Amino acid sequence: MSEPSQKPAVQDGLAFERPLTDLQTKIDELRKLNSGSHLELSSEIELLEDRLRRQTADVYAQLSPWERVNVARHAERPLTSDYVQMMLDDFVEIHGDRVFGDDRAIVTGLATMGAHRFLLVGHRKGKTVKDRLACNFGCAHPEGYRKAMQKMRLAEKWKLPIVTFINTPGAYPGIGAEERGQAAAIARNILEMFDLKVPVICVVIGEGGSGGALGIGVGDRVGMLENSYYSVISPEGCAAILWKSGDKAPEAAEALKLTSKDLLRLGLVDKVIDEPLGGAHRDPKGAVERVRGQIVEWLTELAAIPVPELLEQRHRKFRRMGTPTNG
Repeated sequence: MSEPSQKPAVQDGLAFERPLTDLQTKIDELRKLNSGSHLELSSEIELLEDRLRRQTADVYAQLSPWERVNVARHAERPLTSDYVQMMLDDFVEIHGDRVFGDDRAIVTGLATMGAHRFLLVGHRKGKTVKDRLACNFGCAHPEGYRKAMQKMRLAEKWKLPIVTFINTPGAYPGIGAEERGQAAAIARNILEMFDLKVPVICVVIGEGGSGGALGIGVGDRVGMLENSYYSVISPEGCAAILWKSGDKAPEAAEALKLTSKDLLRLGLVDKVIDEPLGGAHRDPKGAVERVRGQIVEWLTELAAIPVPELLEQRHRKFRRMGTPTNG
């Protein structure tokens, strides 16, 4: 994958990127001509690359909420598995909920990253069609949330901080999940995460949908990647309820105020983590490195806070949400 500062790659899967795709095609043609003939086209190529960088920045600065939802769902956007591979020095996965089974939509494990050791909990979507089906596209069952909480309690016992990666359109909505106590499992996680006596960091790396996201989303610090979204319901679900039509998803996305900038302004997240030029899917390594730097900063900051004060700050942080301020 090319660095964005050298050659911003473009994908033809997003409608608003088509002008960028056309410009990239021209650059590729000139590069091929430049290397296969005696023509010297380097200056023309540099001009077009600079134009592509500027145009990419302009396009992404003006994205609508619905367009950002589509970026958050991009097939090449780094997933939890990519963060495990590129961000961690060591990772030992821990399986099962001791009741029903091992839900592949939630991954838990002991992680080492430089001098820091912590428990990692994240939604797992899968990359291949087979893996995506096995992971229910990141939609966890109750046993996934029970697994997450059991491992969080284990981390508390070992005095390890907890880092969660949120990337789900929502909890699995099937009959089996409801029969096994989906709502109760999520509610218990939300309740018990408030009382974990270790630092908890939550990062929305893609989709943050409904209770499926909140089930691992209560933390001392909550961050979002720039082009991720976090919402009480998906735009399609909201449109189906309010307008009885999925065609109204763009309007629903606008009304839900689900973008990272909206949520930062409303005080629902603590930090928006900037993505590489044109989105994390263009430069996964760069995106992972930015998330890593923010996690290290927060781990260091939270480690210095005594446990009673940490718990009080966590409770106060969530109590303040939705409260009008004088600002």
